[in-house]
Amino acid sequence: MATPNKPFRIGVVAASSRFERETAVLAQEMVRALHPDGSVELKFHPASFGKHGHFAGDDAGRARAVLEIANDPTHDAVWFARGGYGSCRIAEAVMAGVNDAARKKTYMGYSDAGSILAGLYRLGFEQVFHGPMVQDLRRSDGKIAFARALDWLVRRDKAALEPAVLTGGAPTAAFNITILSQLLGTALEPDLTGHVLMLEEVGEADYRTDRAMFHITGQPAIRRVAGIRLGRVSDVTPNDPDFGLTSEQIVRYWCDRSGIPYLGRADIGHDSANRIVPFGPLT
Repeated sequence: MATPNKPFRIGVVAASSRFERETAVLAQEMVRALHPDGSVELKFHPASFGKHGHFAGDDAGRARAVLEIANDPTHDAVWFARGGYGSCRIAEAVMAGVNDAARKKTYMGYSDAGSILAGLYRLGFEQVFHGPMVQDLRRSDGKIAFARALDWLVRRDKAALEPAVLTGGAPTAAFNITILSQLLGTALEPDLTGHVLMLEEVGEADYRTDRAMFHITGQPAIRRVAGIRLGRVSDVTPNDPDFGLTSEQIVRYWCDRSGIPYLGRADIGHDSANRIVPFGPLT
């Protein structure tokens, strides 16, 4: 929490795809508008604006940038700039390099950032959250998502949480379906036993979602979750011929087949309405 003598300092870093300075400027203006007393500072790691093909700098540089913010005791939180693709390439290096100061911070992101969030949660980090990122400021109604994220990061406003987090009682976790499918069986896979697992997807054909759910629900470790909730599945690319099942029907099918309880919908997704989900119990 911010104090009269010390602002709450959020370090932003791009762990995957390219991130533009213009978005950083907009984000800092938004923070100043929401916290004109200077109680919150948004600090962008300079490497976040790097360019290396698809990525915001090469793998070594991106890993170093994440660690420099995570391990710096003057920062209170690490906020991932955006998703895209690339954090899986640096996640193991980040896990190997975090120190005791890193364990005290809050971490937030979603989508591709799930690779790093999963690894941190596996290591026992206690303040890891699936929630809006800085790039969401560019979405329609993005200011709402940005403000919601700040409300949680700075003052733990429970209104920002996904509603089932407040009513379910079980520990939770949230992932993009494709990201979770790729993580399973790797050194980043966390123990989700007894968790309510919330899933969302964007930009995939139904058959790809079906295949990913086959892989996810076929894992013995995932069959130990308390249940699965489905968030929004958006920008579905067309099948030819039509796949014949909705996204919810796909997820229900694989839950029924694997014996995992299907618990209904979740208020998460690649949009401005994306709510915040803790990894673990709500504390």
